[in-house]
Amino acid sequence: MQILEAFDTTECAHSAGELAGVDPKTVRRYVAARDSGAPVTGPGRRPRIIDEHLPKVEEWVDRSEGKARADVIHARLVGLGFSGTERTTRRAVADAKAAWRAGNRRTYRPWISEPGLWLQFDWGAGPQVPGPDGVLRPTLLFCAWVAWSRFRVVIPTWDQTLPTLVACLDATLRTIGGVPAYVLTDNAKTVTIDHVAGVPVRHPELVKVARRYGTTVHTCVPFDPESKGGTEATVKIAKADLVPTQANLLEAYASFAALEAPCAAFMAKVNGRTHRESARIPADALALERARLHTLPSGPHTMALGLARTVSTDQTIRYNSVRYSTPPGLLGTQVWARVAGTELVIVADLDALPVEPSWAHGRAGLVEVARHATSTPGNPRIEPAHYPDHPQEPDGAPRVPKPKARTDAEAAFLDLGDGASTWLVEASAAGTVRIRAKMADALQLAALIGTERVDAALGVAAAAGRFGQTDLASIADHLAAGTSTAGLVVADEDATTQPGTTGWAGFATGSTR
Repeated sequence: MQILEAFDTTECAHSAGELAGVDPKTVRRYVAARDSGAPVTGPGRRPRIIDEHLPKVEEWVDRSEGKARADVIHARLVGLGFSGTERTTRRAVADAKAAWRAGNRRTYRPWISEPGLWLQFDWGAGPQVPGPDGVLRPTLLFCAWVAWSRFRVVIPTWDQTLPTLVACLDATLRTIGGVPAYVLTDNAKTVTIDHVAGVPVRHPELVKVARRYGTTVHTCVPFDPESKGGTEATVKIAKADLVPTQANLLEAYASFAALEAPCAAFMAKVNGRTHRESARIPADALALERARLHTLPSGPHTMALGLARTVSTDQTIRYNSVRYSTPPGLLGTQVWARVAGTELVIVADLDALPVEPSWAHGRAGLVEVARHATSTPGNPRIEPAHYPDHPQEPDGAPRVPKPKARTDAEAAFLDLGDGASTWLVEASAAGTVRIRAKMADALQLAALIGTERVDAALGVAAAAGRFGQTDLASIADHLAAGTSTAGLVVADEDATTQPGTTGWAGFATGSTR
């Protein structure tokens, strides 16, 4: 300013230079810049070889909305006669893109919400964990965010089907303790099935679910996740803390259950610390917001329970071509099955049953009746406890028959004790003849020497395989005399595998042959 003021006073570059203490050429340069409207201070811009092509470069950048590649533009400029290098073109394109973004930069309005209004959710890619078959499978992270309190919920899942989505929403709403007025998410097929003239068409089943819970589902602008709100940050933070990467040094998860615990720990951490934006602890803010939330239904929507299945006559349902057993009392009724981690959860509505099962114990409504580890086709999951009266043991062996008296004589014999029942079962399996007569002899012997002695003798006879006519009385005498029962088993010469007695002849003479 002193240079220009000195020149305006003297109107001579030499005199102004002496007054300002600079060279006359500097005075002339400053005055020329002022008169031409160019910046007076700062380095001057020298002409460049690409200057005559700058209007075309700016046109291409504007037409591509700032996405045109510099190498493509350089190839087109060469076709127009440009003889400069690609480096010159890249610098010009970078300047043109910076100018375009400065005039077309997207602005954001801070999210303004009131308590009880908005819940947002989204899905994120989770880590790979071993599935039921031991093969690594990708998981998904259901991430929800309460807008006002900034309370976050993260739930790991195997898929993002509609039943899984509804189950996650139900779990989220029960975690926060109420239902907000609106739910915001993106345009997945489980939420929006089509767009007509830009208007999203909601999934009819999801509309029913939302009506049941007393909320309304909204979606963001298609292909514009920035219009969805803070749930994008929730997904980003959850993936950074839960998915093993080189940055967080996490180890791979050994099972799906091993992933659920870190998710719960992550929720406790982020919801228990002061939020940077709101300066409140999300858990404390949620306690205040809960008073503005709608009341939750007493039970979840049936879609949250999974897919409907009918219990067949063998007390099983089919899920993914695998049979899973159910408790007795559900034949012909409808139950719901869904996969939770590596388990299949089966839920029934006890209020819809014509007769209350013995295992219900007065419970009513939707009750989890069975939980199985998921399996593959050809490998059914059958719980032996679901078949209490089946004649086969859990390991596949035939069940030992349980004697049931049908006559007075049979009842009197079985009343002797457990030894009598065991003797009857073993004697029948051994093909013993005249069993009824021997049972009558046992009753007569019990009348003479006592029931306890005879029952004990019957138990020993059953264990030793002694079912002869006089074996019972002989064993009773041995027991009365205190003799050991080790010698009561008699080898059957008719069933021996010894080819002969020639090999035993030398034992009496001391031969070692």
